[in-house]
Amino acid sequence: QVQLVESGGGLVQAGGSLRLSCAASGRTFSSYAMGWFRQAPGKEREFVAAISRGGLFTRDADSVKGRFTISRDNAKNTVYLQMNSLKPEDTAVYYCAANFGDLVSTDGNQYDYWGQGTQVTVSS
Repeated sequence: QVQLVESGGGLVQAGGSLRLSCAASGRTFSSYAMGWFRQAPGKEREFVAAISRGGLFTRDADSVKGRFTISRDNAKNTVYLQMNSLKPEDTAVYYCAANFGDLVSTDGNQYDYWGQGTQVTVSS
């Protein structure tokens, strides 16, 4: 069993920055790849970014490429999402997720565990 707890969300003006954190407990954090997803009101959940177990491989959605950066600190059992140049369309609940296949996957169905989410609101 793995527990994931996101933090760092909030209200920010367009062009601003936020750093999301996801703290993991339970099984060995370095055993699984991690992803960030988001869901805006009335929309389907979408992939944001993912990172491999050791942090060597990452993937980003085209919509956030060049603005968002995923990273992890296995010593701290934490994955991060640095979000810069935020836009109103980035407003959503952001979720972190874990999978044990080391899949740097864009498919949420490949992930085994999910956090409860943190709200990010970007005002124009």
